[in-house]
Amino acid sequence: MKQILQQSFRNQQRATASADVPKGHFAVYVGEMEKRFVVPICYLHHPSFQTLLHKAEEEYGFEHPRGMLRVPCDEDDFATLTSQMSGS
Repeated sequence: MKQILQQSFRNQQRATASADVPKGHFAVYVGEMEKRFVVPICYLHHPSFQTLLHKAEEEYGFEHPRGMLRVPCDEDDFATLTSQMSGS
């Protein structure tokens, strides 16, 4: 998991240096349409988010051709999950 995050962050830093990702956040691409979500880094400590990262590692491996962190999850489910994490 650490490898996938490090690689993704390096690629995102290059790709989104001037994009709309605030400090302390990172972009995640979700679902078949790869909808972009910007989430706080603190979500990385949440067990449910870590489960998604493990699934991403199993499904996509450590490297993505476009250097993005993609999560195998339905967009609505991801929005619900992040909503619950922001309330805890």
